[in-house]
Amino acid sequence: MTTQSHSPLEGPTPTPAGTSPAEPAPAPDGPSAPKVVAEGVPSSVRPDPHADDGRRPVAWLHIVAPGRGVAPSVRSWCRCGRDLFAAGQRRALALINDHNVHRTICPLRADDRSAAA
Repeated sequence: MTTQSHSPLEGPTPTPAGTSPAEPAPAPDGPSAPKVVAEGVPSSVRPDPHADDGRRPVAWLHIVAPGRGVAPSVRSWCRCGRDLFAAGQRRALALINDHNVHRTICPLRADDRSAAA
């Protein structure tokens, strides 16, 4: 009769004395705790899309550049009353630059910057 020896990779490995199987960490409590959609599937917590963070749009720039052979157009408007339109590449680029300058000198934006400081 012959005895077969098992390689160390076969079968269950013996556990050292004094150890226990791993246990899951306790889940955090409170509003920051992850919500569980289904068993074992946590959902991500997203900010409320209807929450008001106090920001308001003041100045807009709309650029239309359809492609080759068609003139681009730009419209710049602001809550202070500014409403400008330009068509053609040179005029559109000039209005884009002018819009950027207006954003730094607009009285409505100046109020926002002083309130933030």
